Amino acid sequence: MRSESGAPEPLWGDQTSLAIENFPIAHRPLDVRVVRALAMIKRHAASVNAMLDAVPDDVAEAITAAAEQVAAGEHDEQFPIDVYQTGSGTSTNTNMNEVVASLASARLGGASRVHPNDHVNASQSSNDTVPTAIRLAAALAMRDELAPALGELVAELRGAAGRFDDVVKAGRTHLMDATPVMLGDECAAWALMIERAAERVEGAVDVLGEVPLGGTPVGTGVNCPPGFAERVIAALADNTGLPLRPAPGIPGCMIHQGGQGALGTASGAVRDVAVALTKVANDIRLLSSGPATGLAELRLPSL
Repeated sequence: MRSESGAPEPLWGDQTSLAIENFPIAHRPLDVRVVRALAMIKRHAASVNAMLDAVPDDVAEAITAAAEQVAAGEHDEQFPIDVYQTGSGTSTNTNMNEVVASLASARLGGASRVHPNDHVNASQSSNDTVPTAIRLAAALAMRDELAPALGELVAELRGAAGRFDDVVKAGRTHLMDATPVMLGDECAAWALMIERAAERVEGAVDVLGEVPLGGTPVGTGVNCPPGFAERVIAALADNTGLPLRPAPGIPGCMIHQGGQGALGTASGAVRDVAVALTKVANDIRLLSSGPATGLAELRLPSL
């Protein structure tokens, strides 16, 4: 829906409007990948809530359909709240609940037929859904975007290693001439460096797979029906192919809701990739310096 001016008609409610006013900080909304991951959680939460008789079947079906639209990126513009907001992401969770409730109510033909809190957010809290969405979005980005790109780069460098396996060049330590090396071996070393960094990315995806969904506000699972978290997480794992699993009990939920160790691991893995890429780029830049007064050992094709 769009207004006469062409701007999208807001699907959110009063709480989202207040959050927009309260947090005019970076003027940059939350990454849409986190928004879409949160919508995936709402989708499967609705289905499980219907199984557990926590939400009526028709309401759950409408929420599922609405959340699928959001997860597919059809309503990205409906999530304008600043990335710097309340620490637990309460405003974004409320924004999601209100948008999904509006879409679901329209499907059922009645205004406010679906309640943002009682239905869309049933059995959940901002404190468990948002940390889970962040981990889910990060894991998907690392697996589906970063890892394939690194794999392509490794393959190219291994190809170069084969092409240059008989090219002898000067080795260097601290830019001083040393014993000869094969250019193919240098290319293979670059490939191995990036491959090792990619392995750490893969390991970080597994670490991110342990999520606190079901912990609700403080990790104890209050107001969360037995079996809810396990079923939602299993559905998310089946949907995404990620190694998702519930955090181990109350302590596990607490550390993932209040601590950011898993995200620190992911950040460290991405940093390792950056270090490896910087090393390779610096080596190639130096070896291709010139052409008259630099090393000029490599000639890079024009872009």
